[in-house]
Amino acid sequence: MADVAVLDRTYDFILRRLVAESRAPPPPPARADGRRPAELAASRPRSDRVVPPFNNLPTQYRLGVGGEWKWFAQCGLEALAACWAFPGRTVEIKAPCLHCGQPIEVAVRDGRIERAAPATTRFYVSVPVREWRANLVYT
Repeated sequence: MADVAVLDRTYDFILRRLVAESRAPPPPPARADGRRPAELAASRPRSDRVVPPFNNLPTQYRLGVGGEWKWFAQCGLEALAACWAFPGRTVEIKAPCLHCGQPIEVAVRDGRIERAAPATTRFYVSVPVREWRANLVYT
């Protein structure tokens, strides 16, 4: 069982690097036995979603802070949640509507939406929150 304090510090380190540099830190070098840490975790599904809400690869959910557009979110919900990584700052979100393809722009600061264009923008998830774990592909 992993030490929770170590996991918390690791999460904090990765998140701070993502905020500062828009990329997760590179994986550690190979161990003395030649195996890389990723090989040791081969049983886990591979993901580019390093630390929610950020994605290490470009997605349609672009995030901008202070005029810098260097972050990406995994999904619309996580794009909104990105504001907690930038306390006191406005996070701009640009994404296409997945229904019609029209551009959507949202600004959120400290959990409050400051503006949305178009003004009729709504966030919708077709799977109830209580069923998300059973339907991760659709949430």
